[in-house]
Amino acid sequence: MQALFDEFPMIRDAFWLTIRLAVASGLVALVLGTVLAGMRVSPLPILRGIGTAYVNILRNTPLTLVIVFCGLGLGLVLNVSFSESLSTNYMWLSIIGLSAYTAAFVCEAIRSGINTVPVGQAEAARAIGLTFGQNLRLIVLPQAFRAVIAPLGSILIALIKNTTIAAAIGVGEASLTMKTLFEAHGDAVVQIFAGFALGFLILTLPTGLLFGWLAKRLAVVR
Repeated sequence: MQALFDEFPMIRDAFWLTIRLAVASGLVALVLGTVLAGMRVSPLPILRGIGTAYVNILRNTPLTLVIVFCGLGLGLVLNVSFSESLSTNYMWLSIIGLSAYTAAFVCEAIRSGINTVPVGQAEAARAIGLTFGQNLRLIVLPQAFRAVIAPLGSILIALIKNTTIAAAIGVGEASLTMKTLFEAHGDAVVQIFAGFALGFLILTLPTGLLFGWLAKRLAVVR
């Protein structure tokens, strides 16, 4: 336990970075996933095709490859830069990878919510002159989001754990810090592992409980 107390500032900063990665990636993924869900139910075949291709490709690509592509492909080959600081730049590149990957799962969750909305409501909206975009924004999506709060919570929990993949491009989040501490305190591996496992439990368990409560509170009564 002494190693955990001695290295607490490093551990605190690592989990703070994990939280920042999860929150930023989650927000971007929610927006992108919503757009993709709209494309997948669009009346235009080309939009449906693009949305379907994106989801199928990203869902079947290992996240490690996505993160490495963002770090090496975008960062080194294409010279995409968000900051002069190398660590900050790789943090944003990892957010791109996490967001792009997670958006595919968000899309499918929201699309399943869209499918729960009675067809008659969409037809009634069209009958009063609403466009597809207005129908989606005003009638369908508000109900769809309420129907998939629990699945979105599960996706967020998975995202929190997936932030550990950012270590593949040197982002100093929790898992990379844990590896560093293993090397520095070889006699306290079990204690360090238990401490980091507890840290992730503190992040994920309340998230699951919160989304479970929201799902019951905001459930759509059919």
